[in-house]
Amino acid sequence: MIIGLIKANFPGERRVPLLPEDINNFNNELLVESGFGEFLDITDQEYIDKGCKILPRAEIFEQAEAIFSLKLIQPSDYSNIKKGQMIIGWTHPYGSGKTFMKEQALPKDLVVVDLDSNSPSIYYKNEVVESGIPKGLLYRNSFYAGFSGVLDALLHYGLIPNEKTKIAILGSGNVAQGAFSSISKFSTNVRMYYRKTIPIFKKHYLDYDIIINGIEIAKDDDPILTLSEQKQLKDGTLIIDVAADAGNSIEGTHFTTMAEPMYKEDGKYYYVLPNTPSLTYRNVSKILSKVLSEHLFTEDSSRFNKIKNNKKE
Repeated sequence: MIIGLIKANFPGERRVPLLPEDINNFNNELLVESGFGEFLDITDQEYIDKGCKILPRAEIFEQAEAIFSLKLIQPSDYSNIKKGQMIIGWTHPYGSGKTFMKEQALPKDLVVVDLDSNSPSIYYKNEVVESGIPKGLLYRNSFYAGFSGVLDALLHYGLIPNEKTKIAILGSGNVAQGAFSSISKFSTNVRMYYRKTIPIFKKHYLDYDIIINGIEIAKDDDPILTLSEQKQLKDGTLIIDVAADAGNSIEGTHFTTMAEPMYKEDGKYYYVLPNTPSLTYRNVSKILSKVLSEHLFTEDSSRFNKIKNNKKE
């Protein structure tokens, strides 16, 4: 299959998801956008030496059967997407990619291969099937989301915690583990709460100086911290949502950006940055490249068209 790799133009994205060193015996032809590896000082010639063809962005869309974009394709590229094309990457069809699915995927009959770490799936029209990509492959990306996000939030808040700083971490998954690994380098005064022990957290939440959320909840579930509960927190409390579950786990929150990663409301500080792994893009790029090379690019990606072929039958 002819796969076109474009630079993700999602705000703040700097990860390079495929490095030349990992391109070996692929059963796909790769078209690579000029400047694809620039954030890691990788030249176009290094991709050419591995058998890739370098093209401008518009020509990638025109010639490729499938488009790989690590992050959600932005509206500036909508006009370039061809009918029936395959889109591979983190699209988040039920989350931040809802608009993309409605405006592009459905009317253009796109096959969307979403690389969600917990459930990588294929979306076509109104059907969803398993992709065959093993679950949990990108757990280290999630780990770095928690690790990097905590460090970035602390620096923007202007505080290195110590033993007197009371810290709570919500969750036990990869993101929460990354958060714990990061903040525990400064203090041991950290308590982790799992989903089952959130009722215990609710009895003590007013005691904490820093609350780190690593839990995503369903939109219909009750928030972990309601607006009224947040109002009771002491002024200066720092809430770091490394799960980036804006408005859900912590009621009423909204996404922040690389340019303005934190905001203050009612005396409390909020960090809800949705792309924290990109803060440590040099580490994460190597991880992504090895995993995606082995489990995505090596095999012929036309296998993901099974949902479309079954639909025709």
